[in-house]
Parts: sequence; C-alpha cells; structure tokens
Amino acid sequence: MADDRPVPLDEYPIHQVPLSMKQVATGDRNAYDRCIFHLFDHEGRALLILGLGVYPNVGVIDAYATLRIGDTLHAVRASDALGDDRMNLSVGPLTITVEEPLRRLRLTCAADPRDADSLSYDITWTAGFPALWEPHHIQRRGDRLSLEGRRFVQAGGCAGVIRVGGEEIPVTAGEWTATRDRSWGVRPIPGEERGRLEEEFATEGFHWIWSPVRFDDRFLMVIAQEDADGHRSLNEATLVRNGARDRQLGWPQADITYRSGTRHPEGAVIHLTDPDDRKPLELGVEVLASLPLAVGAGYPPADDWQHGTWQGRGWTDRRDYDLSDSKAHPRAAYGVIDHAARFTLDGRTGYGIFEHGSFGRHDPSGFTGFDSVAP
Repeated sequence: MADDRPVPLDEYPIHQVPLSMKQVATGDRNAYDRCIFHLFDHEGRALLILGLGVYPNVGVIDAYATLRIGDTLHAVRASDALGDDRMNLSVGPLTITVEEPLRRLRLTCAADPRDADSLSYDITWTAGFPALWEPHHIQRRGDRLSLEGRRFVQAGGCAGVIRVGGEEIPVTAGEWTATRDRSWGVRPIPGEERGRLEEEFATEGFHWIWSPVRFDDRFLMVIAQEDADGHRSLNEATLVRNGARDRQLGWPQADITYRSGTRHPEGAVIHLTDPDDRKPLELGVEVLASLPLAVGAGYPPADDWQHGTWQGRGWTDRRDYDLSDSKAHPRAAYGVIDHAARFTLDGRTGYGIFEHGSFGRHDPSGFTGFDSVAP
C-alpha cells in the first residue's frame, strides 16, 4: 500500500496543484527535476561536470560527478530510492547544499573510504549574475510530447579543492569559471516502450548548441537547436549585465571548425547582432577541454548507466575512463559533448561552456547522414 502521509515540504505554501509535494501533476514516467554544474580552470587543465536529479514517477534519485584531467576521466555515480525529504540533495557520496538560493551552493563528494586516492571535492559555487530563464523547450515525436522542460541558467565563480590520485587541485576564485543549469518537466528516460512513433517518426538529424559564457561584467547565453534541414526549433542569444535590461542579440548563426574525420569542434565563430545599431558581433570560441556526457555522466547513449534507471538501493559506482582513444567510446560521438572554452566578444575575453551535439543529417553543415563527418 502506498504511503500517503504528508512530507516535510507540505508545510510550506508552495503547492501548484492539489497534491502532496511528494507527487507531481503528471503521470508521465519521464517526469524529472535536475541540475548540472560545469566548473573548469581557465587553462583547460581540469573540467568537472556534476549533477543530481529526481525522477518521482519511477521513484529514483541519482547523481554523478565526472572530472577530466589530461586524457583520464574520473567518474562517481550514485543512485537510490527517492525518499520523502526533497530538500535533502544527497545520494551516496555526492551532495549539493543550497546555502542561499540563487546565490550560493556547496558541492561535495566524499572519497571512497577504501581508497584515499579516489575522487573527492568540496567547492562553494557563488553566483556572479542573476539567473536567466531559457526558452520553454518542447519536442514531440509524432503527436506524443516527448520533452517539455523549464530551465534557468546562471554563471558564477567557485572556490575550494578537488582531490584525486594523491593530487590536490586548488579551485581558486578568479582562475576558474562555473556555470549551472536547472531544469524540470518531462524528458525521456530509458525503459519506455517504443513502437510506431519511433519507427514512423525517426530522427533524421539533430544539431544543438548550448553555450553559457561569463565575462567580467556580463553574461551571455546562446542556444540553437535545428533539425536535419536546418529548421530551428529553439533559439536564444541574450546578454545579461548587472543593473541593465537583458539584451537580445538576434538569431545566432555558427561557423564551426571541426576536426577532420569527426564532428568534434576545435573552434567556432557565432554571429550575433547588436540590437541598437544592427552592428554584427562575433563570438569567438576556442575549445580548451572536452567531456562527452555519454561517458561517465549518464546521458544517452551511455551504455553502462543512464539517469533515472533503477540500480537498487544505495548503489554507488566509481570508475576511470581513458579518453585518449575515441574508438574506445564509439557511442560518445552520438551524444552531446561539453567543451570548456575561451570566448571573445567585442574586445572582451570570457570563459564558459560550448555544448554541442550534431548527429545524423544536417544540411547547413553539409552532413548527409549518421556516418557523415567533416572532411
């Protein structure tokens, strides 16, 4: 029998529908609520990506942390049964503590007690700019709503320490950049029945750019999602400055330089427009370090663990991956890859994430199918 007693969050006047805060308004098994953080130093020596999510209609909470140093990816993943205390953002050794909402969060990972050299960290994330809503994200497969997400993004700084392999890596304010994304809604998780919709409405191509960039005095968010023929279904180019109204910088168009024989970007120029005088603006992108989300972090098409999947109570997994040989991770190229990058805009230098995924046909890029790569 289900336990229908009130949960701690029911004490607060925050309800949106006449249900307990333990329940969500949709019965869709793909309901989710999660976050992702990107932290990296400005030389690209270390890139740490971590996140946590809850999946209330399958009763799962899980979290992950992946750290790339050189060609080694250190990963920690944890999963458990979702409990009643939704303000306890902790799974296994991984914890996110909201110390001041929208301003300051503490990110921690405890070391494996059996291995003092295992990945651990204690970092404080501090906002540098107000949070920015991203466009309402909707995707359908045929008539079926497959994704509906509400998101906000925020850029800031971080300070603390990372420990791994007997090395202590200082996370120094001013020398590292940190961004984060919060989203909730409905998003596919493994295990859903396929059938007619997947067969008759198969994806021909997907092209994606998601890029939060922090400069000293401003924050820029660029998003573009296109299908096989270049039709754009999601678009964003917004500049945030403290004390000033957000500025919309037009319809971003990207010229991406790919490594020959791949779809791995080595750099890019994103063309924007100043709204005052219609002056062209160029956002330059120099990739510093790359981390495929399908390796270690649980994003599709990962083949060893994916978000929202039941692993049993108290599951924790730690492993290292060698990224020196891309052939060892063939699925990574068919998932989104996050690139720590140095950006230039109108004489300023900033740092952020150039998240990119391109698979299948994309006519504007000259890609003809899933096996098509840059010359």
